[in-house]
Amino acid sequence: MRTLAALLAVGLTCGVALADSPTLTPKEAAKHMGEHATVCGRVASARYVVGAKGGPTLLNLDEPYPRQIFTLVIWEDDRPKFGEPEKLKDQSVCAMGTIKEFKGKPEIVLRDPTQLKVSAGR
Repeated sequence: MRTLAALLAVGLTCGVALADSPTLTPKEAAKHMGEHATVCGRVASARYVVGAKGGPTLLNLDEPYPRQIFTLVIWEDDRPKFGEPEKLKDQSVCAMGTIKEFKGKPEIVLRDPTQLKVSAGR
């Protein structure tokens, strides 16, 4: 049992998706609110909202704001861990976490860089 717990901890720390954690497109994410999943797509728009409460960086996958269908959120307190995430625009990424709803749209809040994987190609 300890070995299983250790393997799960290593898998989560390394950002490895678990077998029971589905990989979804941004469109599919809306049907999986409250679930832990990996969502993969292209960063269609990226914006650091300076001055807004919490100073969020918003990465919208597949469709840009204001037509966004799925958003990755990095709060200002966690931003230093990610460098300048708005530079990910036009890159393919996968993000792992719990899909939550904000104003009717699905999102994942990223707290740790291990939750985000950037594809090598553009």
